[in-house]
Amino acid sequence: MPDISDPHSSDHKRRRTEANNNNNNKQHASHHHHHPSGKELHRQHSKRGLVQQSSQFGRVMESVPCRNKPRHATLSLAIPGSALANCVTKELQTLWAGQIARAATIYHVDEIIVFDDKLTVTPTPWNRNHRSRSSTQKDHNKKNTEKELIHEELNQDDSTKRNQDDNNKPTRTTDPHLFLARLLQYCECPQYLRKHFFPMHPDLQFTGLLPPMDAPHHVRALDRSKYREGVVLEKMGPMGNSLVHCGIPGKPVEINTRLTPGIRCTVQIDSYTTVQLKGTVVSPSAPRLDNGTYWGYTTRLASSLMTVFDEAPYPYDFKIGTSERGTHNLEAKSYQVPSFTHALLVLGGVAGLEECVNADESIALTGNQCSQLFDHWVNICPYQGSRTIRTEEAVWIALAKYSPLLAKANETTKTVIKTAPVVTTLAEFSDEPSEESSEDDDDDDDDDDDEEEEEEEAKAGSNDNGDESD
Repeated sequence: MPDISDPHSSDHKRRRTEANNNNNNKQHASHHHHHPSGKELHRQHSKRGLVQQSSQFGRVMESVPCRNKPRHATLSLAIPGSALANCVTKELQTLWAGQIARAATIYHVDEIIVFDDKLTVTPTPWNRNHRSRSSTQKDHNKKNTEKELIHEELNQDDSTKRNQDDNNKPTRTTDPHLFLARLLQYCECPQYLRKHFFPMHPDLQFTGLLPPMDAPHHVRALDRSKYREGVVLEKMGPMGNSLVHCGIPGKPVEINTRLTPGIRCTVQIDSYTTVQLKGTVVSPSAPRLDNGTYWGYTTRLASSLMTVFDEAPYPYDFKIGTSERGTHNLEAKSYQVPSFTHALLVLGGVAGLEECVNADESIALTGNQCSQLFDHWVNICPYQGSRTIRTEEAVWIALAKYSPLLAKANETTKTVIKTAPVVTTLAEFSDEPSEESSEDDDDDDDDDDDEEEEEEEAKAGSNDNGDESD
């Protein structure tokens, strides 16, 4: 019996010849096969996609879950840009920023503040993460100026540039605060608007590594969302108002007013059935106040921890500071979150918030007195298994633990906000007639006019009598 495993055996050669003939016949038949058109291919791919999605659980949600009730309270997150310095390459820094953006999106963060904790990073060949205090406030303001950063980078010594890998390692003049803020803004922006607001920049070199946000305001082209983000175009609509590109292919939306071209706005689509789509410009908070739909976050730069509070767009009535020496324990059953309107969660960097307070000369407190800046001084993970918790890990832990507590307190906040102003509004600006009707008010005015006329006649009569006596 011949050995079929032997490639030189006659039986093996015969089988190989038959296999080659079968392949040639298939290739010859494929030349005469009907090639499907573009529409047929698209239809086939769509069917395959539907079958694939239906056969696998939890791939992609058709729509983001919505509470279907207004959400009035907001949540802000403050993190130091120096925490980004733990990442020694631009790829890691980009992924780090993407994780912060993902956490903020998942847990409905409305504002992210990137603040300077006064602990700068001095990269050296031996220790790229050496931390030192800044010498003067002027140095920090200088680093926060992007034009000066670019000027310093252009004038950097050529020998230093040759020693650095531009594709991997950040340059010495890369400001971590600007880098993180730019990446956070990029992640929040819908994909179809990024080319309008984010030109080519070295900080965006590795944004292809970022995970998609899949936020509710990142609307797909064929989705019929009530609200959409858009950019104002130069062209005007048939009614003379501005046209806004809202991510709908070939169909710009004509809004109800004229706006400066090139700005970003939130549009409420009136109808998707008309030939010319029309919409109304609304506030970015309108989806949240309408039915609780999360609509992204804003990004703010703060020159210090104190400016996080001083330059806030609204006063924070519930401030949370985090530290492993925190006095509030989230694990305790007695821990409760009070009713609030604007909550602020502040996380420290590698050295913690205590060192940040010590380094900030504008704060008249020591590191041991840091808890006085906050309403709750919290240890978010009292039974941690590691000696340290990194900032990106603390973001996920804190938001995951506070999310149900803040949502529960938000229910109470909603009632307070809706009931308190209503009583005042009805009392002062009600359209319903009061117990004293408007007709009575008119009669009172007529009586006053009659009294004035009688007084004038009396005065005129007295003057006439005086003339006669003369």
